[in-house]
Amino acid sequence: MNLNERTAGVLLHVTSLPGPYGIGDFGPSAYHFVDWLVAGGQKLWQWLPTAQVGVSYSPYYALSAFAGSPLMVALEPLVQRGWLAPPEPPPGGFGRGRVDFPRVVPWRMDQLRRAAHGFRSCATAAEREAFAVWCKAEEGWLSDYALFMALEAVHEGKYWWDWPRAIARRDPNALEAAREAHADEIEVWKFAQWCFDWQCSALKAYATDRGVSLIGDIPIYVAPHSADVWARPDLFQLGEDFQPTVIAGCPPDPIMTSGQHWGNPLYRWDQMEAEGFAWWIERTRRLLFQTHGFRIDHFRAFESYWEIPAETPEPRLGRWVKGPGKAVFDAISAALGPLPIVAEDLGFSIPPEVHALRDACGFPGMKILLYGFGGGADSEFLPHAYTRDVVAYTGNHDNDTARGFWNTGSARDRAFAGAYLACTDHDVHWAMIRAVANSVANTVIYPLQDVLGLDETHRMNVAGTVGSSNWSWRFDWDMVGPEPARVLGMIAAASGRGPYEKLGLGPAPTFFPPDDTDPPSTK
Repeated sequence: MNLNERTAGVLLHVTSLPGPYGIGDFGPSAYHFVDWLVAGGQKLWQWLPTAQVGVSYSPYYALSAFAGSPLMVALEPLVQRGWLAPPEPPPGGFGRGRVDFPRVVPWRMDQLRRAAHGFRSCATAAEREAFAVWCKAEEGWLSDYALFMALEAVHEGKYWWDWPRAIARRDPNALEAAREAHADEIEVWKFAQWCFDWQCSALKAYATDRGVSLIGDIPIYVAPHSADVWARPDLFQLGEDFQPTVIAGCPPDPIMTSGQHWGNPLYRWDQMEAEGFAWWIERTRRLLFQTHGFRIDHFRAFESYWEIPAETPEPRLGRWVKGPGKAVFDAISAALGPLPIVAEDLGFSIPPEVHALRDACGFPGMKILLYGFGGGADSEFLPHAYTRDVVAYTGNHDNDTARGFWNTGSARDRAFAGAYLACTDHDVHWAMIRAVANSVANTVIYPLQDVLGLDETHRMNVAGTVGSSNWSWRFDWDMVGPEPARVLGMIAAASGRGPYEKLGLGPAPTFFPPDDTDPPSTK
């Protein structure tokens, strides 16, 4: 993935893909979407984090920083390999338009358990060998993760610090006894992760062959109830009871006037540095196996982060604390080479030190067009203010859609957007897409909702809220049709981000003859 060339792409989470089994996955629709991107002259497909979600279903509050989501494992390949009978959806089937997580999660996990048992009974020698080799290669995180998931099931979802003391404190004898007692369930979780990896790898290869790069996403923090905190409590600021002593969040701002209380435990950066940031190196290695590059969430916290005392519910009582800075990225790049990272450097009152760190690391930052309409002509989020070294979006997963902004925004903001974009309500989404496409930004990305011109009922998430509609949006192929790809291809071609042929004007014209001839006479 080259973030220094002029490219365009689409933001769509894997779970938002169509499919017959309640949630998007690495099945046929993922491959069809790659083909659709190619038809639209797009070279990038950006995902949200592909981590395994917990009770909030947020991909930014996951059960493991290393494991992929079992919900994204496509069932069709498991049927084709003879490990799983053709699945029968539950009575009433699955609804369209939104993921019904409470119904989908247990049903999909039941299918994966069936497939794991089928693998055990009828896998070929080559398949068993491939699984064994993969398990050995991923042992550094896999063994603790699979045991954590098995124990969570045994303890009916209780947080790990409420498990029996010997297990919570990771007494070696207790852990060994648990591995023996729950061997079958542990094998199911390892099998699911193996399936995730080879399916993701196959999709990445398919995209690569067609000139499409996959962009992943790393949340900076992990959930307190996660395999990571249980396996390595020494890497986090925890008390004797394993509860965080300080937690992550952000101070009050014009949108969240009371601040935000995220609840994530904060890292012990001193301990991570003493280990050469090995935890971060391995986390990055995992994601670069799955994708061509990634966005790193809340980049500003590497320069300084908001630390809130765990005993207070008021985010305003926190303080800024210096982060690890460039040292963590130096360690990662020394181990893995140049880092294809997009730095999420958004937020209110971002200090110049954050931008200096981003530039020192050589990472592009982000600009969101929708942010620009709340200000004036001097807003850094308006396309005329962009520089080449940014990734520009019409909006992202936390924003309303382009049409939703037009429908629900203030009269003042809508009037300013109309004047800036020279558009009316019927074409506002295309006007926004053209505005960022025609900017000097090297990389531009549009949420699929904006490409399809969908309204506010189709947004992915409302930041700072917990609700059943968050993270659950899906589309259907009958919502798409041929027009969006055709128009997207024309915009990509006209803005120098895609094949000129997408304009339908024949071969690209040559304005000057070769260097070894004289230019045409102007007489």
